[in-house]
Amino acid sequence: MSIEGKAKEAAGFIKEELNEHGKSPESQKKADEGRALRNEGRIEDGKPPKTTEPGTGAK
Repeated sequence: MSIEGKAKEAAGFIKEELNEHGKSPESQKKADEGRALRNEGRIEDGKPPKTTEPGTGAK
């Protein structure tokens, strides 16, 4: 597990969580960007990417 992968996953998680409940297109775009960053970090660390929509609460 790389430090960079963990940092990307954590930053993406925070960005996704902060914006997932917003109704505006901008909030949804930021949540999607957070999910993409989170998945990039997960892939770097050898974990499977999250495949559910941001904000669904699925684990």
